[in-house]
Amino acid sequence: MINTLLIANRGEIACRIMRTARELGMTTVAVHSDIDHQAQHVLQADLAIGLGGAKPADSYLLMDRILAAAHASGAQAIHPGYGFLSENADFARACEAHGLIFVGPPASAIDAMGSKSAAKSLMEQANVPLVPGYHGEAQDLQAFLDAAAAIGYPVLLKATAGGGGKGMKIVESAAAMAEAFASAQREAQSAFGDARMLVEKYLLQPRHVEVQVFCDQQGNGIYLHERDCSIQRRHQKVVEEAPAPGLPIELHRAMGAAAVKAAQAIGYVGAGTVEFLLDARGEFFFMEMNTRLQVEHPVTEAITGQDLVAWQLRIAQGEQLPLTQQQVPLRGHAIEVRLYAEDTDNDFLPASGTLELYREPAGGAGRRVDSGVVEGDVVSPFYDPMIAKLIAWGETREEARLSLLNMLRETVVAGVQTNLTFLSRILAHPAFAQAEVDTGFIPRHAEQLLPAAEPLDDRFWDTAAKAWLLARPVRSAATAGPWAELNSWRAGLPARSRVHLRCADLDRSFAAVDVSGCSYDPATRTLLLTDGQQRCRYPLLVGGQVLYLQWANTWQRIEPFDPIAEVEHSQQHAGGLQAPMNGSVVRVMVEPGQQVEAGAVLLVLEAMKMEHSIRAAEAGRVKAVFCSEGELIAEGTLLVEMEDAP
Repeated sequence: MINTLLIANRGEIACRIMRTARELGMTTVAVHSDIDHQAQHVLQADLAIGLGGAKPADSYLLMDRILAAAHASGAQAIHPGYGFLSENADFARACEAHGLIFVGPPASAIDAMGSKSAAKSLMEQANVPLVPGYHGEAQDLQAFLDAAAAIGYPVLLKATAGGGGKGMKIVESAAAMAEAFASAQREAQSAFGDARMLVEKYLLQPRHVEVQVFCDQQGNGIYLHERDCSIQRRHQKVVEEAPAPGLPIELHRAMGAAAVKAAQAIGYVGAGTVEFLLDARGEFFFMEMNTRLQVEHPVTEAITGQDLVAWQLRIAQGEQLPLTQQQVPLRGHAIEVRLYAEDTDNDFLPASGTLELYREPAGGAGRRVDSGVVEGDVVSPFYDPMIAKLIAWGETREEARLSLLNMLRETVVAGVQTNLTFLSRILAHPAFAQAEVDTGFIPRHAEQLLPAAEPLDDRFWDTAAKAWLLARPVRSAATAGPWAELNSWRAGLPARSRVHLRCADLDRSFAAVDVSGCSYDPATRTLLLTDGQQRCRYPLLVGGQVLYLQWANTWQRIEPFDPIAEVEHSQQHAGGLQAPMNGSVVRVMVEPGQQVEAGAVLLVLEAMKMEHSIRAAEAGRVKAVFCSEGELIAEGTLLVEMEDAP
């Protein structure tokens, strides 16, 4: 009997598990790193226990401290969520050894399927079609070069113990293998504590279709339909939907039956997902099995009307599956998008910082938001950059698509770069509306999904200046005073004011701003501009000492600009390379005095559990290096200073 449940995770999944646990009458226990001590999952729990540290290896991956927290709190069970220790067989065994219920499959099942290599061997024995690849014991570079040559390039390197795109690299040629192999191993070791790799043929334009399975301790197993998760970037899912559109009923049943057979063959218990690659001919290939609850489980809940976390908790206590295969409902269609903190214009580079503004869409029938943040929270560089999941359900796929588009339009995020506009472009794209999806969707439609940024024209700057004067943020005490008042009144002169503003790394100075015919309604936070017979409304939000103006479906951050301070800052960093995000230095590849070619890797940063190479923009000589391996650095920190070669 589970009366007290410890959730060994953080963020939105911890909050989501707590929601169901409370409904079942359970006391909830959170664990947290030092920097997460005020996180939402901590504030929402009945009891919270600190683990110390910041990085996952120093906090959420410390089994001994989590087990100690479970005993200290009186918990009878631990739910691992997803990521971190959720697919760690040693942790499952340790829970059992300590008399705790592990809300997940037995360690033997994690051993069998948690390793991609072991899973592929098992499926090979069961005659399940596999993508050509190598998943053997030899882990040296030459073994992978030989395997890739036999398979044929391009190939895909994958961490055997991984998921979520960590430790995964596409390799186009033998010349690129060494660097990709070493980087993938480091990512895998950092994220999962296991650097073992496999390699397989990189299929072109496949669909990623996965089947949700559930098994109980009595040996019963069912599948709860499938999900299409084909739209991905950096090998991580961005959009998921259920059921998979356009899947013939025969194929639907065949994939479901194969998934249940695979789970039962290893004595599986609880929630799991069997992932397949589906080609255009309707043939499917086993890819891997995730022995945990998936990020995208809400779309399955939406089309079945079931609470999968409640299923997990009941099955962990020995109850049978609540439904037979014939009783599993299928109603309507559901689509989920993942709202990430990332720079979509810079190869989806993870972002971090403070959520200066954060507004979730209104609730309602068929609408759901799973998040673990509120306005003012910090998106840390140490964890996955997902902010929230937005889920919409409808009687039809089109109804769900349009509903989710409206939810995205209602969402407000500022202070951190996000993929919010990018998600809207995906859902609005004609190919997505026609369900023409595969894993190449984003690169194929990159021109429409990732267009060059529209320049901020005169009309924008004029509107921004008027918005600033009418709804300006609170000024600091240092700038307060009668001469700082921008009330547009001047003795004997028209109602005009001077202002110098910055937005999106651009600035504009205004000698005179005429605000006649303009008004700001603080109740609706709307700027109204009247020009003859034309009336335009612009939503505004004020945060701290900055203003946010909604322009072309994007919230633009507007702040006062000091040209003198900007010149001083530019002079200080001339010729230097700055950190594009918060993170830690993994490797420093150069030293002062070294000559480098354009494109050479100078150092490697790790942020959000993934590696990012800092390269020389042009040939030159390294003048100075301002960081060392293992050092934590903030966005904008000067890393390397370059100079022209003599």
